[in-house]
Formats: sequence, structure tokens, C-alpha cells
Amino acid sequence: MGARTRHILSLSGGKDSAALAVYLKDRIGDLEYVFCDTKKELPETYEYLARLEAFLGRPIVRLNDDRGFDHWLQLYGGYLPSSKMRWCTRQLKIKPFERYVGEDEAINYIGIRADEDREGYISTKPNLSARYPFKEDGLRKADVLRLLEEAGLGLPSYYRWRSRSGCYFCFFQRKIEWVGLMENHPDLFAEAKAYEKVDDATGTRYSWQHGEMLSDLAQPRRIADIRRKEPRKPAVVGGTLGVALGLAEPDPDEPQACLICSL
Repeated sequence: MGARTRHILSLSGGKDSAALAVYLKDRIGDLEYVFCDTKKELPETYEYLARLEAFLGRPIVRLNDDRGFDHWLQLYGGYLPSSKMRWCTRQLKIKPFERYVGEDEAINYIGIRADEDREGYISTKPNLSARYPFKEDGLRKADVLRLLEEAGLGLPSYYRWRSRSGCYFCFFQRKIEWVGLMENHPDLFAEAKAYEKVDDATGTRYSWQHGEMLSDLAQPRRIADIRRKEPRKPAVVGGTLGVALGLAEPDPDEPQACLICSL
């Protein structure tokens, strides 16, 4: 008899992977739930995962990189991760996940919806294959919101000011989301700002946002300007104004966050 194929769902702390966990709960009995914890996540993410874990009645395995973000930042010469050099995803998300799977045959279930025009997979290991149940069964955003509402989970509370899961200093955040971080978690905003620096010898800026330091973004006039250009948009859940005043979903023409971070 051959080795058993493992069934694994990677959770990001976002709505789509959480809804997929709800959707598959009674369909796949031996489903494993994992979360790659960078130790740089939002408090709301940890709170939501705890609620989801209680609903599932099974543990969510927390996967960590032993050395952490600061180690890798030093190894990469102080270069902050960016859309062109996503070392954070590789070192803190994908590698811990691949170590967890090892050489076992495994199916990874991914929460890309039927109304999303994108494909993707988080690993190229030959023993790992991907399944997209929402795409296969035609489930769209409204179905995701319905699943979460009927399960009593609703949306993660960070959707009041942020459009996706991920590290608190994720470089894919829009400027209005940086403002939201500053307002909701000033301590984390200060920590993110502390990572930025200017090379005195060359004048090179190492910043999360291209062309703008967080110290400049935090100025009152700049915040007012950002609010005019990027107003918040209400998210409708179950026909009523839901638990979140969410931002619009990411523009498909913009660089997209890594799947394992944002679904």
C-alpha cells in the first residue's frame, strides 16, 4: 500500500482561506490546517485565527522560521523586501511550509475564488499539488462572505481599515492602509518606521513605500491628501453593512501579494 496523501489548507488570516476552511470542514475529514507565522502579524489576525480554530474544532498548526525576519533582513544587507524582491515570503512562509510537508505526497487547498482572474501556487516541489475548490465549484466573493457569516465568524476586524492579511509592515499596503496602521496600532507603525533608513554615504532610502518614507507619510497634511485620494469604501455583508468598513479589493493591474500571504 502506498503512502497516504496528506490534505493541507494554508491559512493566511484572511477571509478567503478562512471561508475555504469552513467550506471543506465536513468534506475532507483528515484536513490539516496550517498558518505560517512570521511573528510580524497583526493582533487582529491572531484573534481571528483563534476564533476559526474554535469553529473548526481542530488545531491550526503554527509554522515558524527559526531565525525570523530580522535575521533575514541582515542577511539581505538591510534591503527591505519589495514586490521585486519578495524574500520575506520565501524565507518566512514558503520554506517553513515546505519543511512541514517534507517529502510526503500532499494536496494543498488554495482559496482563489471563481470570480478572480488569477492562478498560482506557492511551491514548485513535485510532491505538492494544488486544488482550487472555489474555482472548481464556482464560488464567488458573495459566497465567501455568506460562508463566514453563517459560520458566525464574519470578517477579520482589520478589514475596517485594511484590504488584505499579511505582516503589519507589508509593502503591498496602500497608503491609506498605512494611515490605518498608524491610527489602529501606533506602536506597530513606529516599529515599521524604525526599519526604514537613509544611507548617509549614498543618500539611498530604504523604505517600505516606493518614493516615500513613513515619517513623511505620517504628516497631517500628507494624511489629509491620502484620505482625499483613497477614501474608504463600505463592504456589504449579507445585504447589510457588515462588521467591516473594508477597502476595495486590490486592483488586478497592481502587483499582487503572494498567495500564501494574502488569501
